[in-house]
Amino acid sequence: MIEQILPLELTPDTEITHRIHQLKKQMEAAGMAGVFLTHRPDIYYFSGTAQDSWLYVPQDRDPLVFVRRYLPRARLESPLANVIPIDSVTEIPAMIRDLHGKLPQTMGLAFDLVPVRDYKFYQSLFFGTKFLDTTPLIDKCRAVKSEFEINKMKTAAKVSAQVFGYLKTQMTAGMSETELAGAMEAFARTLGHSGKIQMRHYRSVGFSHHIMSGEAGGLPGALDSPVCGTGTCTAYPFGAGPRLIKKNEPVLIDFACMVDGYHMDESRTFCIGDMADEAEATSLAAIEILEQLRAAMKPGAVIGDLFDMSVNMAGQMGYTKQYLGVPGLKSRFVGHGIGLELVENPVLAKGRSAVLEPGMVFAVEPKFIFKGRFATGVESVVLVTETGSCFLSRTPNTVFRVCG
Repeated sequence: MIEQILPLELTPDTEITHRIHQLKKQMEAAGMAGVFLTHRPDIYYFSGTAQDSWLYVPQDRDPLVFVRRYLPRARLESPLANVIPIDSVTEIPAMIRDLHGKLPQTMGLAFDLVPVRDYKFYQSLFFGTKFLDTTPLIDKCRAVKSEFEINKMKTAAKVSAQVFGYLKTQMTAGMSETELAGAMEAFARTLGHSGKIQMRHYRSVGFSHHIMSGEAGGLPGALDSPVCGTGTCTAYPFGAGPRLIKKNEPVLIDFACMVDGYHMDESRTFCIGDMADEAEATSLAAIEILEQLRAAMKPGAVIGDLFDMSVNMAGQMGYTKQYLGVPGLKSRFVGHGIGLELVENPVLAKGRSAVLEPGMVFAVEPKFIFKGRFATGVESVVLVTETGSCFLSRTPNTVFRVCG
């Protein structure tokens, strides 16, 4: 029945087996006897199901998926052998004791996600177990994408490219940013965009409709990004707002979509008519920085060096003041990992000593902000390969010019 209703494409057994194996290797090195996953994208990554569940991975035994609801779907979606029904999370410790004879002495929790109240609750449930931070282990497993995941992101890239092409036919002078955002999201949904953007940090905000026209692009704000937008109100002060789009001004559009669980994140500068010379020049400068960064993104490249390279390029072009934000509010990153969540580790940030590995995927986003005037820039998704890197993005790295 479920197979007839749902357009299911299941995660292959071999994919889940490999991920569990990699996690157990990390657990052994970190001295963790078990890992208890509570965050839906993490559970999905290691089990293949995103039903209401918890995943327990012991070092020396098979994983256990504890499902509150909905068990038939979880058993259909996950290739793991032990998919167990529960009525309450409070049943889990006793079930682990019954199946494995004891609770682990040490167990990993994702400290970047679990609220204090839940942490104390889990401590009371797993009495005598010492909790350790499993976030670095999860990050390391998820940072390198498999061929299966890369193919998912290629599908998302096709959707994103279609949306940008559609926006070029829809943008007109006099329409509001929010009107264009609505058209963008509605069209994207017809192509498979879920409408939901997964964000890991509880203070992060994920949305598809990030449109900043003219002066709105030059307005600093609360978003941890080089650009912010006005938003629709003081309670939601980022993204598209009520401003009407005008001719001959830059319109920076940052579109994020999630297709079949995986994200794409791209930005392009649009203009109805002709932009002023300064906006035109910085639009092309952003594309040049992106292309140079892509060429430098090879296995072994140091993340902090890539950030510094982009800053130096902007300085040589004469745009130090405007690059990655207004003075005093500059972003300290030029790109971020992307996959099951919009922003993943590693981040292409200042001072980071981590190196690139084949299979890592980044959204790279050099942008320029002229306070109170406009913003320009570009963002494309790059895959690190065995010998270098390539664009996963299918949207052309160019300025989108709209006749009008």
